Amino acid sequence: MDTSAKTRKRIINMTLAAMFLALGQLLPFVTGQIPQIGKMLSPMHIPILLCGFFCGWQYAAIIGFICPLLRSMLFGMPVMYPSAVGMAFELMTYGLLSGLLSAKLGKDKLWKIYVALIGAMLGGRIVWGIAQVILLGLQGNTFTFEAFLAGAFINAVPGIIVQLVLIPVLVRVIRTQER
Repeated sequence: MDTSAKTRKRIINMTLAAMFLALGQLLPFVTGQIPQIGKMLSPMHIPILLCGFFCGWQYAAIIGFICPLLRSMLFGMPVMYPSAVGMAFELMTYGLLSGLLSAKLGKDKLWKIYVALIGAMLGGRIVWGIAQVILLGLQGNTFTFEAFLAGAFINAVPGIIVQLVLIPVLVRVIRTQER
């Protein structure tokens, strides 16, 4: 790839990453009127996962880390500590893994998109759990395995379903349009 093509690709990735960051700030407003629904649907996760598929792990990891912290500073939600800080590590992992796995597996088959997506979702939830143990431990609180299962999986089922349905469709449709 020549220098001008690399520069063009970098500009496209920066523009897309900025758009995904903006979506991460705006999508929670869709569900924000009912906080329980917003927590279940995890609207901030969708643009970060998409950023990994379209911009690569470097951009997506940075955008994933910044997104919840910026939203907390701008809008007060999620609460900075421990929620936004824990989410920063979770979303960074989503972006990192969706970008790495998608690049490693290839982008041509639907099953490869699902493997990358599920791997990123599992990795991000594990990192979130570890972050919660550390952050709550610093306050002298505990984070039980039951709390981890409830927060990462049981209460998140609607968001997991939305992500598993929406993201592969968007990735396929957009990639089809790119050709």
